[in-house]
Amino acid sequence: MSLQKEDITHRPLRVRVRLDFKGIGKPGRFLFGGKPGDKAAEDLREQQVAVFRNVPIQGIQVEEIDMSSEVYVVQDEVTNSEAAYAPVILELRAETLEDVIRFIARDDFRKIEIIEPVNLALTKYDVERLLFRVAEEMRVYRSLLERKFNHR
Repeated sequence: MSLQKEDITHRPLRVRVRLDFKGIGKPGRFLFGGKPGDKAAEDLREQQVAVFRNVPIQGIQVEEIDMSSEVYVVQDEVTNSEAAYAPVILELRAETLEDVIRFIARDDFRKIEIIEPVNLALTKYDVERLLFRVAEEMRVYRSLLERKFNHR
């Protein structure tokens, strides 16, 4: 069985993406209202999963969401405090490779696995579009960071 060029370049992709949502604990006022970091991470994961389930993303179909991984805590060397992370694994069907970029350009991105197709062939035009999309996502991310730090 030989693959035609159209089979390699124009088939939808199936990918598995791991995102780890960071929870920042909040100290309580007096005796009430505190939230530990692991609970904050779980809450953030549940909010984001609800978005993935209910908000359509152009070019992406969410096939499966796995929230079974346990929340883990690590020492954050920058802030010298503990940081809790709640992992989620998304199995996605994407029309193009560029559609996947929005997931790997996130702060909470950890890992990607391409399930299908086994082989990819990219033309010069495909690579140019992919690089343009990466640059576009970086611009959006940079502007979000600038707004975040300028409003403090």
